[in-house]
Amino acid sequence: MFCCQDAVTGTPVTMAVKSSLRVHLPVLLTIATNDALAASAQNIGRLLNVKYVFFTPFRQDDYVKKPYSLVADFTLIPKAVEAAQNCEQLEPILLAPLQKENKS
Repeated sequence: MFCCQDAVTGTPVTMAVKSSLRVHLPVLLTIATNDALAASAQNIGRLLNVKYVFFTPFRQDDYVKKPYSLVADFTLIPKAVEAAQNCEQLEPILLAPLQKENKS
């Protein structure tokens, strides 16, 4: 981690996000994580309330085998970018699970 005078910043990416938020530029987060509904849930919840932070809509990708996992719908990135540029969250933010194909 890099220590600055006013905060701790981990990477160039987090420094860029911090800088963008400081001057009120929108930041779009597109998540894919196996612990979103476990260890990361609290942090995601906090970010949902931060002004100028927006999410690409996401869903549980396999709620049976990976119950804590969330993944963004990457096909929605262009629409999410457009919405974020207008300081709007693309809705719904939490998508229904994908229907599994029956392989019988």
